[in-house]
Amino acid sequence: MRRGFTLLEVLLAALILGLGLTTILVSMTQAQKTMLGSAYLETAQEVMDLGDMAYPLSYVTDPELQLDVPETKATELWEIISDERLTNAQEEKLHGYTWERECLNLHDDEEIERLGGLYVVRVTVRWGDRFRGHGESESYITFWRKPE
Repeated sequence: MRRGFTLLEVLLAALILGLGLTTILVSMTQAQKTMLGSAYLETAQEVMDLGDMAYPLSYVTDPELQLDVPETKATELWEIISDERLTNAQEEKLHGYTWERECLNLHDDEEIERLGGLYVVRVTVRWGDRFRGHGESESYITFWRKPE
């Protein structure tokens, strides 16, 4: 009677073990990327909220002058809405994030009339190093109607 494993059995077991470990490592790497990405998106949502509080659409009366807001640092948005200073942790978290609002159909009177007087407004939050090609952004579209 033979005892032990043949070389073929050992190689097959090693191959199966290697594939299993590779799958686990790839899954862990992707989970880590997802976790980091969700942290950035959570901060981007906070910056969107800061921008909406600093420049509320409900206060806009003249679309030509007030709908478009140039790119503004998140820390500057905080200064507009709060008298309190940012903590070091908050400042570090918001560093590199910017907020911008633009009207997409501001000078297109035909489209505004076709939409029943609605202006299409896009809010964009950007972060990362855009100059090195690592910049990311998140945006949403909303509608605004001129008060009567």
